[in-house]
Amino acid sequence: GVKNGRWTVLQLVEALGFCLENTDPRTRGRGIQLLSQVLLQCYSLLQEKEVLHLVLFYESRLQDHHLVIPSVLQGLRALSMCEVLSPGLAVSVLKAVFQEVHVQSLMQLDRHTVYSIITNFMSTREEELKGLGADFTFGFIQVMDGEKDPRNLLVAFQIVHDLIAKDYALGPFVEELFEVTSCYFPVDFTPPPNDPHGIQREDLILSLRAVLASTPQFAEFLLPLLIEKLDSELQSAKLDSLQTLTACCAIYGQKELQEFLPSLWSSLRREVFQTASEKIETECLAALHALSACLSRSVLSSDSEDLLDSFLSSILQDCRHHLCEPDMKLVWPSAKLLQAAAGASLRTYHRITRSVLPLLLEQYTKHTQSSQRRTILEMLLGFLELQQKWGHVEEDESTLLSLQAPVCSVVFSALTDPSVQLQLVGIKALTVLGSLQGFLSSSDVELIVDHLIRLALHEEDSQSSEAAMEAAGSLATTYPKVFSGCMVPRLEEELQSEREESYHNHRSLQQRCLQALAAVSTHTSIVRETVPVLLQHLQKVQKGTEARNTQDMVSVCQSLHRVALQCQQDVEGCWYFHQTVVPCLLAMAVQAAMQESTHTLSGKALLEEEVLAAMIPVISAATTHLSPELAAQSVSHVVPLFLDGEVSFLPQNSFPCSFQPFGDGESLEAQRRLVALLMAFVCSLPRDVAIPQQEWLLRELLALSCSCNCPFTATTAAKCFAGLVNKHPAGQQLDEILQLAVNRMEPGLEEGPRRTQALTLLLWVTKALVLRYHPLSSCLTDKLLGLLSDTELGPAAADGFSLLMAESPDVLHKGCHADVRIMFRQRFFTDNVPKLVQGFHGAGPEVKANYLKGLSHVLNHLPKPVLVTELPTLLSLLLEALSCSDRVVQLSTLSCLHPLLLEAPQIMSLHVDTLVTKFLNLTSSPTMAVRIAALRCAHALTSLPTTVLLPYKGRVIRALAKPLDDKKRLVRKEAVAARGEWFLLGSPGR
Repeated sequence: GVKNGRWTVLQLVEALGFCLENTDPRTRGRGIQLLSQVLLQCYSLLQEKEVLHLVLFYESRLQDHHLVIPSVLQGLRALSMCEVLSPGLAVSVLKAVFQEVHVQSLMQLDRHTVYSIITNFMSTREEELKGLGADFTFGFIQVMDGEKDPRNLLVAFQIVHDLIAKDYALGPFVEELFEVTSCYFPVDFTPPPNDPHGIQREDLILSLRAVLASTPQFAEFLLPLLIEKLDSELQSAKLDSLQTLTACCAIYGQKELQEFLPSLWSSLRREVFQTASEKIETECLAALHALSACLSRSVLSSDSEDLLDSFLSSILQDCRHHLCEPDMKLVWPSAKLLQAAAGASLRTYHRITRSVLPLLLEQYTKHTQSSQRRTILEMLLGFLELQQKWGHVEEDESTLLSLQAPVCSVVFSALTDPSVQLQLVGIKALTVLGSLQGFLSSSDVELIVDHLIRLALHEEDSQSSEAAMEAAGSLATTYPKVFSGCMVPRLEEELQSEREESYHNHRSLQQRCLQALAAVSTHTSIVRETVPVLLQHLQKVQKGTEARNTQDMVSVCQSLHRVALQCQQDVEGCWYFHQTVVPCLLAMAVQAAMQESTHTLSGKALLEEEVLAAMIPVISAATTHLSPELAAQSVSHVVPLFLDGEVSFLPQNSFPCSFQPFGDGESLEAQRRLVALLMAFVCSLPRDVAIPQQEWLLRELLALSCSCNCPFTATTAAKCFAGLVNKHPAGQQLDEILQLAVNRMEPGLEEGPRRTQALTLLLWVTKALVLRYHPLSSCLTDKLLGLLSDTELGPAAADGFSLLMAESPDVLHKGCHADVRIMFRQRFFTDNVPKLVQGFHGAGPEVKANYLKGLSHVLNHLPKPVLVTELPTLLSLLLEALSCSDRVVQLSTLSCLHPLLLEAPQIMSLHVDTLVTKFLNLTSSPTMAVRIAALRCAHALTSLPTTVLLPYKGRVIRALAKPLDDKKRLVRKEAVAARGEWFLLGSPGR
């Protein structure tokens, strides 16, 4: 009635008169409870005068019997949300609550109601409450004092934070406010199991920290408390104290810290020197960094002490001498402390490096052992990396600039040291020096190039060689002219040289040259130099006739692929690479295919599957990041090449015969293989790029995929068809082409010599449609499910489920702009796993394995959280799959069960007897991969509840003794790890 306006609240009060004035407190309580419940639903409808009368009524009832108070507070909470509350009423209500209610004697919910009233008034009546001055702060302190419930504490901490952040008067009650909150520090709370409120210890820690670190006024009370907790034995207390100290430094100044700096430094130093905990060490270093940054921010008056300088002097005094100790025990802790302080500001960096860098350079020269030199250089590297934060090296202040010659000398000496580990640190240091603007001279950079070429090409250890190449790529972006003018010509010279040395060494050198050319191609100007060199070498290799040409061509393609990836984010470089490399590769491939057609031996290696497969990612990477305009320009040349034989855009386009990759006849088989390169191009185009003559192209691809005898060509044609179908706009044209595909597939699957080609096409088209949620996908999936009972195609159809669920490397993935909907795997699982299970139960014994294999492939690619929720219904089937003789089924099932043992131990423990038996049996499998997977699962079993496992302990330990003598090292390694865990099962502290 109140809601729809038939009754006013005051009329309701009159109607409740008997209850509200009853002498029985329970009756009065029920009356007020009903009134309060109405107000909680109707407070927005109240008039100002009504609110005034109700507030006065409720205030008077705060002096009533304790049974009535909870309902009174609920009514006041409703009134605190009224927008028409008259000025002064909020103060009046709070004064009454502070004066009349002993809050901590109330139940948790009623205390929460009081906090809600305060919160509501603070958000809507801030200026009125501030008029109370420090009395409001004192009143709240009384309300909160002794609170224990975490739900209420979260609200109370927020109120304290708002009191401080919104500048309420604290008056003489700063210490009392600190005491009433700091008594909870450090937070010691473990949520009960199945807690419906979801409050975690971390929530309370962060909420309390926000209070303690909200004002410098708490500093004189808080810092002694933090030092006390830092000196305790409790690790959680140390961590909390360190994190709180770090938070406080963001708002403290020199004045707050001055008195406590010696004690703080002493505690931090002790923890870093003595702790065995990485977490504590990390937080100590963060706190030291924050302290140094805080002191760096403080503005000094002319007569005040420079606290930062004296603080850094203490750090240097306590740490510097450890850098010179011969046993080097405290070298790293000292270096970390110095670096933490040095990284706080440019001023701290200059102050510390001025003292430490000359000492480190002296120690490097003094020590001769590679291991000690490596440690010293790693410390030096840490300081060099800090300089990167400040950018340009300042001439007037920088210690580093004054030490340029000795620093470079030390780094260069590390590069020539026999120790690989020292070389690696030297290469890192070299990269950092190169990034410091204004530090290296042009002659230094040329010397760096010499070192990098030597390491990249001639260093025996592959680690140093790879690191040198990475460094070259990093430095080339900073010094493109030097690398373009010095490094690229020398690499080209090495690549073309015909040395008198063994074939293996020469080939290894060529491989490294190719890798180095790719690595250094990180700037467009360098790409313009390296790409022609790589293409020229590919053409040179193509003209050879040796069997090794295949691998050499693959190596060049791998280098081109790396260059393509490095160009993708640069529009100019990407387009240069595309228009240079793609036509050249196509021309070479067309030339080779025509020579094959005319029975010329030269260039045959280029048509090998391995080489074409290596060219696919090059063309794809060169295409995916093109702008729609440039992609449209390119597609207008490439598609007519394959459909019309239009070769005019290719370099060296005088070919012995016409190019007809979709033509009939055995002589064109080599040309048909180049559909792989068409696939790489058209399936990588952005979705909004129109493909000329697309319907004709789709029909040709469909015909080729069904009629070609070459599995490689048929598969690439099917993939290309699927890639185009996936991006094709929905509508009649797509429906027609899909119907045509179904009409070609169905008879092909029934009988005849090309059933495998028809299955391949079915799989790829199904995948293309599953990814985009096309309605026809369910029909095609049903056809695939039906083939599982086929004795000839069943195993291949089962493996096809892996293809449907897995990420495809060359087509139908997001990187090549395919239409991939989120959660398509979960949808496929929901739609098809019940059918797989049903098919398994109804299948004959000779094809049951196909259903298990298909199921295991689907489950293997399903996100683990989804799999855990479905586990109870599928586990019995998975256990049955372990008995299957097919090793693929066994492997898939084991890899599926392994994470489930770790993530769903309670469910898995219900089947522990079966799991133990199956896993132990499979440790004797003839297949090494199955033995390893079974041992890993046996190891993972130890994550199940100990009480469940103890009866099997002896049996498992005895069974795992046999794989300890396995002939394969990897199997022995897994057996040792698994058996060790089973030995420790049930030990104290496990």
